[in-house]
Amino acid sequence: MIDKLNNIVEKFEELTGKVVDPQIIADNRSWKKLVKERSDLEPIVEKIKQIKDCEEEIFSANSMLQKEKDKEMRDFLQEEIDAKEQEKENLSEELKVLLLPKDKNDDKNVIIEIRAGTGGDEASLFASDLMRMYMMYAEKQRYKFEIISASENEVGGYKEVIFEIKGTGVYSKLKFESGVHRVQRVPETESQGRVHTSTTTVAVLPELEEVEFEILEKDLRVDTYRSSGAGGQHINKTDSAIRLTHLPTNIVVTCQDQRSQLKNREKAMMILQSKLYEFYQGQKNKEYDENRRNQVGSGDRCERIRTYNFPQGRITDHRIGYTAYNLIDFMNGNIDELLVELQLSDQKNKLENIDM
Repeated sequence: MIDKLNNIVEKFEELTGKVVDPQIIADNRSWKKLVKERSDLEPIVEKIKQIKDCEEEIFSANSMLQKEKDKEMRDFLQEEIDAKEQEKENLSEELKVLLLPKDKNDDKNVIIEIRAGTGGDEASLFASDLMRMYMMYAEKQRYKFEIISASENEVGGYKEVIFEIKGTGVYSKLKFESGVHRVQRVPETESQGRVHTSTTTVAVLPELEEVEFEILEKDLRVDTYRSSGAGGQHINKTDSAIRLTHLPTNIVVTCQDQRSQLKNREKAMMILQSKLYEFYQGQKNKEYDENRRNQVGSGDRCERIRTYNFPQGRITDHRIGYTAYNLIDFMNGNIDELLVELQLSDQKNKLENIDM
């Protein structure tokens, strides 16, 4: 571990020299990459320095303690040593957190897809409720929220809705939302007052800031058609809606929320890039699915991650055993407490595999 920490310090010093090199600065793309890499290492190097300062103070106090004859002074020095030992231990724990493998997507914006699952109209209505929940959460966090594509039905629910949330570190907070969300409540159409169980699936994808792979025009089939609203009626008189099919993977993306065909295509391409990123990551790493399942919030769509029980006012996250009875407040976007618990649980699992 000492060698690893020394290597980190050496790398940081090397990067510090490179980011002020005029030749590297001239290549803006390479320079930005090095600045980002240096910025990621800086808090780790600062923590290492603090630990070394602690060790030096402990060594100095111990040296004085060995020579000191006065009892009162010896007691004072021992208290200083104990305090510094505790400080060093706390700093070491903080360093462990900083050394955890960082998800390179954590700082990115997200694209969230919500699809109605089992339960018919009730599932689509719950999909609408979930979208509202994330929208209100975004508003509270002062993130930017925008619907990209929506497929509504006659009862006012969503068969599918895709939206984007932009803000600092959004993916790091919402990535554990992927999975099956189950709702238990009495539908408005239920005359007997019986509780029904329905499900929706949520997928949280990182928005790519730049294309990390090439999408060739020859690999795309582009279809245009007229946008439609609830019940199938056309809401535009021009063929502004776009459907993109990526032929090598058969991934299909549609976008119809803009009146401009060009803007719909731009948004559709953005979604396609995110979907292809997830696809190619899975292909690149044969253990991808297994690793995801072993983490909190694996995103496996066959996995029931959470239950929303309206009769009891209860919200339960099955992955970490979290239960609260503030469902209405939760559905109004106050989900931060659970998001933090999910992050801490993930962090704890990773810390168990770090030896220092």
